[in-house]
Amino acid sequence: MRFRLADALHRPPQRRPADGGDTSTATDVLSMPIEAFLRSVGTQVEGLDQAEASRRLSIYGENDTGRQRNGSLKAIAKALLNPLVAILLLSSLVSAFLGEATSAAIIVAMVMLSLALDFGLSYRSQRAAERLREEVAPTATVRRDGAWKELPRRVLVPGDLVRLSAGDRIPADARLVYARDLHVQQAALTGESAPVEKRPVDVPARVANAADAEHVVFLGTSVVAGTATAIVFATGGNAAFGKIAGALAERPPPTGFERGLAAFSLLIMRTVFFLVLFVMMASVAFGRSGLESLLFAVALAVGLTPEFMPMITTVTLASGAIRMAKRHVIVKHLAASDNFGSMDILLSDKTGTLTSGEMGLESSVDAHGVASERPFELAYLNSAHETGISSPLDKAILAFRFVDTQAWRKLDEIPFDFERRCLSIVVLRDDHAVLIAKGAPEALLQRCTGYESAGRILPLDTDALAGCTATFRSLGEQGLRVLAVAFRDVDIRSGYSTQDESALVLAGFLSFVDPPLVGVVDTLQALGRDGIGVKVLTGDSDSVARHVCGKVGLDPGRIVLGEEIDALSDMGLAALAERTTIFARMLPAQKHRVVTALQGRGHVVGFLGDGVNDAPSLHAADIGISVVNATDIAKDAADIILRERRLDVLHDGVIEGRRAFANVMKYLLMGTSSNFGNMFSMAAGVLFLPFLPMLPMQILLNNFLYDLSQVTIPTDRVDDEQVHGPQIWDIRLIRNFMLLIGPISSVYDFLTFLVLLRFFRADETLFHTGWFVESLATQTLVLFVIRTFGNPLRSRPSGLLIASTLTVVAVSMMLPFTPWAAALGFTALPPSFFAFLGVATATYLLIVEFAKRLLFRRVARQACAGSSGGSVGDLSS
Repeated sequence: MRFRLADALHRPPQRRPADGGDTSTATDVLSMPIEAFLRSVGTQVEGLDQAEASRRLSIYGENDTGRQRNGSLKAIAKALLNPLVAILLLSSLVSAFLGEATSAAIIVAMVMLSLALDFGLSYRSQRAAERLREEVAPTATVRRDGAWKELPRRVLVPGDLVRLSAGDRIPADARLVYARDLHVQQAALTGESAPVEKRPVDVPARVANAADAEHVVFLGTSVVAGTATAIVFATGGNAAFGKIAGALAERPPPTGFERGLAAFSLLIMRTVFFLVLFVMMASVAFGRSGLESLLFAVALAVGLTPEFMPMITTVTLASGAIRMAKRHVIVKHLAASDNFGSMDILLSDKTGTLTSGEMGLESSVDAHGVASERPFELAYLNSAHETGISSPLDKAILAFRFVDTQAWRKLDEIPFDFERRCLSIVVLRDDHAVLIAKGAPEALLQRCTGYESAGRILPLDTDALAGCTATFRSLGEQGLRVLAVAFRDVDIRSGYSTQDESALVLAGFLSFVDPPLVGVVDTLQALGRDGIGVKVLTGDSDSVARHVCGKVGLDPGRIVLGEEIDALSDMGLAALAERTTIFARMLPAQKHRVVTALQGRGHVVGFLGDGVNDAPSLHAADIGISVVNATDIAKDAADIILRERRLDVLHDGVIEGRRAFANVMKYLLMGTSSNFGNMFSMAAGVLFLPFLPMLPMQILLNNFLYDLSQVTIPTDRVDDEQVHGPQIWDIRLIRNFMLLIGPISSVYDFLTFLVLLRFFRADETLFHTGWFVESLATQTLVLFVIRTFGNPLRSRPSGLLIASTLTVVAVSMMLPFTPWAAALGFTALPPSFFAFLGVATATYLLIVEFAKRLLFRRVARQACAGSSGGSVGDLSS
């Protein structure tokens, strides 16, 4: 991995736009003194103005590492290389060579119409999805025209000055000009999991590997802790990450939807192979034309294969994604909407999800819990001079009451990180320097040796420590967020570090209230009714978690602490996690273990997070969910992004995901059952008919019209019963449906054969025409039965679905009477045949409805039996 990074950096650099730009190599740029570096990139430490930035953007291009887009020509070429399409086109060439020009033209026309429809609708869906992805484009804090601005990352250019803080994804290759306790995660480039410390260097030393340069940060890496400003020197494809992004990109594990489609494709492949092999052998055995048999077998394969499946699934999921966007849910990957609908457990923090997330300062007390202004005044000084991560607690402190801080001057800042869980500011007044620290009570008390009470500083002995602990725990049990404030006098010097956060004096505690969100109780009840269990994973204390969860209607039961998780095996944690609702004092690694433990028990797990420490769990979950104002790392790791962090928005998105899944399943059940029945009838007809049951071009036309009637399935309504529980792929259900409904269709085909031959004394042309109309009518109209698990008379389909289905049936009935009938191998049908068709179709639909109810009742019984065994995945293949 390292040699790739080195190779990426040993390249001609981007030229500065100024005339006479430097032509030094990138490695030289990294080793330049800071003055020479600024000249090389043509900038100053104040950054660029907008006019110059725009000019450079036109020269260097967008800061984009090259997300792949499927162009029109590439998509068409990919479609033409489909094995079935290639065979059909080859067969048309052979037909034309042997003088069968009409057959060849019909085959080509059917293939091209199918491809055109597939390409057109898929392209529109792809563009809709692309527009949705643009809404969550990453941003960077850039200094333009002398002011800090939040701009899209793609507009960054060499010479831009950017500001970084914990949680940010580094937007381009850049050299540090200021840093404070900066730690960067470079695993995307080096493969090393441990963060590395970075700092500015005026005259850097040469290094063998660019990743070891302590004064440089790279596109694609992330800030774990600290703050910094840096000057961009390489963007887009010229950045180190841009050179090796393709090699480093790992395909995420397949989603449940992708695994289901793969299993379905395998089922179809096996069925097609054996059916076509049988037809070929039977045709040859009966001495029929080899070319005719080949064309018939290939057409049969096409008829059985739901070649519109990619288009239907893409359009359905894209339609669902667009509906989700209207409900403030952005789907980054279309397949994620299916996983969203399959989710049966949601893991979430409580802040901003169960509560408003807008803190208000409730009280300021000393170590004994007595009201005191001293902790507030010290915390105000700390928050007023902080330049790192802006937290809701800081906003609440500054908004509570104004304190004049003009007499104090900031000397230094020790930024917050997730290990120390505190932040310190060093301020000076009248030659008196004070370090003020605020942070989590447990973490800060470990650094204290004394406490302040009534203006006196007393030793923090065992008894005093127990009293201080009781004070903040009592506040926590009231559902309050507690922040400890401590201080110490320090010497005046140029810089301070975390080592100075020792021998502190505890000033007291600040408490904050975060009220439950309006309507969250009703939303939690709705999620429960729809089969989604909510579990809370919080870094807060168990007392705070119990208080808040009790207010919103969640039964806390036994609360599990993070330290307990560390002592459990994976099997033990899996069993505990299923019956636990609240996890408190959780670290990132412990959250990750809970996610994987629940997945190991067969659950489809969603994880809602927005911070740096949530990224591992977001990536590991079946469905990672973040919010628009989350950190870049969290948004990158997520599959779904909520415009508003509210559970009711998430619930709406889940319902839309289930609707999309239900419509995809309609097409699969339709395609497998009806197509299998018709193709089985054709295969059986080869054995006893003196001619082919249907001409190859008629099979293709039949299949094309049938698929055309299905393209409106994405617009169909979905029964409420189908969205009130997690949707899980069950290949056995599809297979059993095909094996049950398909033969019923074949029975009616054989009945049609009998009626045509015995009562209508049909010749080959009349036989082909009659069966073409009957097969198309029955296999399209049966959609109105299959589309619902309940009574089809009580479930209203969409207007477009009704129109497309009835139009296709009408076209099939009119084709024998058109001027093109002879070219298609059709002839006019007698009026009495349509009377038979009406009776046959009506009875066929009634029998299918009866069989459908028997099958679904059996599936429901199996589901009940499976759920009693404790696994949600028992029915999935």
